Amino acid sequence: MALFTIQNLTFSYPDSPASSLNHINLNIEKGEYVVLCGKSGSGKTTLLRHLKPVLTPYGSRTGEILFCGKPLELLPACDQASKIGFVMQNPDDQIVTDKVWHELAFGLENLGTDPRIMRLRVAEMANFFGIQDWFYRDVSLLSGGQKQLVNLAAIMTMQPDVLILDEPTSQLDPIAASDFLNTLRKINLELGTTIIITEHRLEDIYHAADRVVVMENGCITADDTPQRVGALLHASGSEMFPALPTPVRVFYDTGAKGICPLTVREGRKWLSNAFDERKICHPHPDEQQCTFDSRDLALKMKDVWFRYEKNAPDILRGVSLSVPAGSLYAIVGGNGTGKSTLLKTISGACKFYAGNLTILGKSIRKYRAGELLENCVAMLPQDPKSLFVKKTVREELAEMNPDSAAMESVTSDCEIGHLLDKHPHDLSGGEQQRVALAKVLLTKPKILLLDEPTKGLDSFFKVKFSGILRKLQQQNITVIMVSHDIEFCAEYADLVSMFFDGQILTTDTPQRFFGDNSFYTTAANRMSRCVFTNAVTAKDVVDLYLSNMEDVE
Repeated sequence: MALFTIQNLTFSYPDSPASSLNHINLNIEKGEYVVLCGKSGSGKTTLLRHLKPVLTPYGSRTGEILFCGKPLELLPACDQASKIGFVMQNPDDQIVTDKVWHELAFGLENLGTDPRIMRLRVAEMANFFGIQDWFYRDVSLLSGGQKQLVNLAAIMTMQPDVLILDEPTSQLDPIAASDFLNTLRKINLELGTTIIITEHRLEDIYHAADRVVVMENGCITADDTPQRVGALLHASGSEMFPALPTPVRVFYDTGAKGICPLTVREGRKWLSNAFDERKICHPHPDEQQCTFDSRDLALKMKDVWFRYEKNAPDILRGVSLSVPAGSLYAIVGGNGTGKSTLLKTISGACKFYAGNLTILGKSIRKYRAGELLENCVAMLPQDPKSLFVKKTVREELAEMNPDSAAMESVTSDCEIGHLLDKHPHDLSGGEQQRVALAKVLLTKPKILLLDEPTKGLDSFFKVKFSGILRKLQQQNITVIMVSHDIEFCAEYADLVSMFFDGQILTTDTPQRFFGDNSFYTTAANRMSRCVFTNAVTAKDVVDLYLSNMEDVE
């Protein structure tokens, strides 16, 4: 018997002219690992929320959802809470207590679990997830990755039959995201827990899936094994193909024959065999270290120190950086290292106590109150919902700039025209990110600060987003971006910096920066470094493969 049986499910939000789900038929078997993917707004989150009754969105619905053969809505509330676990995008949305140990016990307390059993389960999960050292810590002091792990552990104390996860790694750095997804795989393999997960970053989960389900415009367009789905999407020229893992895209884009690699390891073996493990190719001449004339700098920070409270530890520890005017400057690093604080300091929201900060040739201390935010510096925060105060997207945009021409321009650029009459909180994570971006752009800043701007964006809009950023750069607008999206930074940034322990450690071009790293690098680089030197994007690998394969043959 299937765990979930979805029969002819159709759903539309209130006042929406189109259905968000169209005649969905899907079975999820016990113990399966199912990856659900598709463009933002394709219906993924809406479908997942229908599998957890307490999260089911309000609207018009037809069709039926069965859980273990019985209507889901008839499942007792306590069984819904314990048997169906749900992990959201933002870990802060699920934190309800102050201490880690209390967070782990909270669900069991609400279920009235015997204290002896509760203590045992909490201890067991703390050990399983390796969070014993955080057990008595304040949850507020944890990094995003640590909070998400605590959320997962808290759900697992209730021994659910199924874990439903909606882009759980969207706010995690690459290492934390990989660790989190590896933990999910361990839960699936060792505990037999069914996993249903949506992710835009497919590199670490695609190969692990028993099935990949692709959605488009509220419909299921593919449902098969990872191998078969990859072949199907390539053969059909689907828009989803560019979202697939790098080894899959490189294999098909080179016209290779045989079994398609799904993982970096398999891709590395395939490339090694193709070039007989002997050929080393250099993509192009080594780049020179980038230097810029100080007159061309949009921002210069020198030895800046900041702490949130007088006796608290320093978050920024002598930060120095120079950002060329009109550049796309990316900052990468782990969760909790101070990257977001750095952006807040540049925006003037955080007042540093030592050092110097010059913005557009003028010391930040010489800007009048509010002057910095008047067509000068604008910031897109990590949580786009923090910008939403109105009932419709149209009202949100009008609040920033009532000029109809300006609104029409950003609406077109951000592709949100069909969302104008919707409530911002009814949108998907990716749609909210695009609306927030449009709202910020309406301030017409000279320096744009972006905190995890590609979070929740699908691969399709990331390409368009890069076009928006290039258009801004052509207008000499400087973009400073904090991001965990290594692949995006490698392909589109002009300069990349590593932020660690409150400091900028190094800054270089993407090729030089990512070419030498082991973990903070791209899947393409990890896959191809056995053959190619400093190839950091899938396009690099494809071009090098095609240009050098003739020599091998």
